[in-house]
Amino acid sequence: MTPPCQVVPETLPYSNSNVNSPSKVTVPAQAHQQPSTPFDGYKFEPIREATVNRAMTSRYFRDLEAYAESDIVIVGAGSAGLSCAYELSKIAPDVKVAIIEQNVAPGGGAWLGGQLFSAMVIRKPAHLLLDELEVPYEDEGSYVVCKHAALMTSTLLSKVLKNGNVKLFNATAVEDLIVKQDPQGLKYCAGVVTNWTLVALNHDTQSCMDPNVIESKVIVSGCGHDGPFGAQCVKRLAKLGMLDEYAQNGIQGMGALDMNSAEDKIVNNTREVVPGMILTGMELAEVDGSPRMGPTFGAMFVSGQRAAHLALAALRKKQEEETKV
Repeated sequence: MTPPCQVVPETLPYSNSNVNSPSKVTVPAQAHQQPSTPFDGYKFEPIREATVNRAMTSRYFRDLEAYAESDIVIVGAGSAGLSCAYELSKIAPDVKVAIIEQNVAPGGGAWLGGQLFSAMVIRKPAHLLLDELEVPYEDEGSYVVCKHAALMTSTLLSKVLKNGNVKLFNATAVEDLIVKQDPQGLKYCAGVVTNWTLVALNHDTQSCMDPNVIESKVIVSGCGHDGPFGAQCVKRLAKLGMLDEYAQNGIQGMGALDMNSAEDKIVNNTREVVPGMILTGMELAEVDGSPRMGPTFGAMFVSGQRAAHLALAALRKKQEEETKV
């Protein structure tokens, strides 16, 4: 006699018959038991969504209004820009400093060493900044090694942002410069033209999206070497014909790598290239044609520190001139 037909349960893992049915797998009870922690039963204070909105926007727009006129604007929050802001916070904590950074994350290329490796190499005597920031390192004689570049960059960034007179506007691009003429007809930089970075990247896809502005007595530009947003201020100055005295043949671009000569030149050539504009870091190499240094970071930090002193001197000079008017 033929046995009765038996219905075989569907066993395919993605069967539609199991989509809305609970799993039949039995899990031992002990697998659900977790060790106790200080955060068990954690409960947040209640809040309205509109409250979060107002908490962010009110402070941001308050900062926009406060920094519409800044003493010093730093373009680029890479290693040179951050060390400039840090040095300014030490020598002139009363100075109002706005930092404009095109990326969401500040720090530029200083989150990693060369070729995406972790360690950061800094040649002496630039290690004195690490000592000041209490960043640990391995001393290799003529140079030191920080175990992870992010340790140095995050420490420096935290010091900068704790200063009440420093505001970082990240995800913001500098699209242009404010350029004016003095009574003698000499052109000078008087601020920056800004826009959201995502807007700046999409001018070709949308109709006109006008920018905003920040006036400042001094600009420190540390946009790095040439790239999509690199050397932004140098390229704009060259297009305006304001770099002719320094780059008769146009922007030379940085030279080939030579660590031993590159770092000294970057620090010692940090300067005010046109009235109101100080260049720091690798953006200098675009004007001077000086060599790149590759994965050593000391010159970036010290160039930023030098730029801070030059910017403060330029600021005090302008403030003194204004009091005489």
